[in-house]
Amino acid sequence: MAFISFSLDDYRLPLFEVTDQRYRVLGAWLITDISVYHSVCLDALAMVDDVSHGRALADEWDSDKYVVSFTDHGVEFQNEWVESERGSYALDEVREAVEAYWRFLVSRPDNPDLIREYRPDLPQWQAELVQWEERWGRPHPYRGRLF
Repeated sequence: MAFISFSLDDYRLPLFEVTDQRYRVLGAWLITDISVYHSVCLDALAMVDDVSHGRALADEWDSDKYVVSFTDHGVEFQNEWVESERGSYALDEVREAVEAYWRFLVSRPDNPDLIREYRPDLPQWQAELVQWEERWGRPHPYRGRLF
């Protein structure tokens, strides 16, 4: 059974529930730092995969809300605005949560009123995947596994 689940509020913004309060900081990071952005979730997925396979990270996590450290031992989070909001999780826990969040994000219907310049012929998540791969010059490590 998953330890975290996601839903939308009345404004189509993400909410989360955890089965154990130990995962509260991880859930807060997902819905605030990644928010509704497929490209940011793709970054998180790639970082977890790279670290877990011993590949060096191309960049650090960039955020104005959290200091995030990805290592082969796990992932540590510290909210920059709330001193008491910190957590440390095993890579497998973060992987499971980020994969679940990705599935949640892509399950949301695209906004039909949104005009996109980049690859409007594709669903938004696919366009952002193509753009991610162009930006980083490699196939996304989850291609063929999660999407």
